[in-house]
Amino acid sequence: MRPPTWLAQHLAALRALLVLTALLGLAYPLALVAAGRLPGLDARADGSLVTVGGRTVGSAFLGQAFTDAAGDPVPRYFQSRPSAAGDGYDPTSTAASNLGPESVVDTLAADPADSSASLLTRVCARSRAVGALNGVDGRRPYCTVDGVGAVLGVFRRDGFTGPVTRVVSVNQTAPATPFVATWQGVAVELARPGEDYVAAGAVLVPVRGDAPADPAVPADAVTASGSGLDPHISPAYAELQVARVARERGADPAAVRRLVAAHTTGRALGFLGEPGVNVLELNLALDRRFPAR
Repeated sequence: MRPPTWLAQHLAALRALLVLTALLGLAYPLALVAAGRLPGLDARADGSLVTVGGRTVGSAFLGQAFTDAAGDPVPRYFQSRPSAAGDGYDPTSTAASNLGPESVVDTLAADPADSSASLLTRVCARSRAVGALNGVDGRRPYCTVDGVGAVLGVFRRDGFTGPVTRVVSVNQTAPATPFVATWQGVAVELARPGEDYVAAGAVLVPVRGDAPADPAVPADAVTASGSGLDPHISPAYAELQVARVARERGADPAAVRRLVAAHTTGRALGFLGEPGVNVLELNLALDRRFPAR
């Protein structure tokens, strides 16, 4: 006697569920685990952990900070690119800042804890700090000398037209000095915390300034990667740091450059991506070759 159609359909679905569970839920994961135990693959499967003297110091796949207890960069080490993952390089909170190119106005509040920097100001502040650390010009277009976005909120008599009636440097507050004294004959004011100048009718005007078109500080030194965990920096950012690291370690800059070259990886398959320098592996090689004085 043949079972009812509805029962046959349910039995077929159950058989498919059991077969797919066995294949995709058991056999496939176990096969991948077994493949990850093969010689040459086991270290990668375990996360490419890097150990020194029996102590795990990081992973070749994950970026990390080389800072002191106060969060300041340690000058004898190459510095990684910025991270927006949690408090920085947090694998449990991998994420970008979600700030885009139109993020040019800071949120200024009376309580600093409620304030937040725009993407432009973050880039400006990082560029200024990297320039100061490495003894190069940290200026960038559309940045003020004090490291915030050079953006004016311009009010006109008739909204978008008519004479300028008021101008505010929307990312600067007291006791700073406006990055330009006047704009179209009107004195520039400092922003007041808590005020939304865009909502009040201001037109945003980014001001390029006199910074070089090709900044000395590379882009990866001032922008975080999409994951916030990128372990690599560009060869250009590594080259920027060579003189400082060599000076701090009493080493020949040419020898430091050779170490940088030895830890530079090329494009994947010869054409994908860009060359990169693994910061953790490079710093460990520096400690072996040129121990800190």
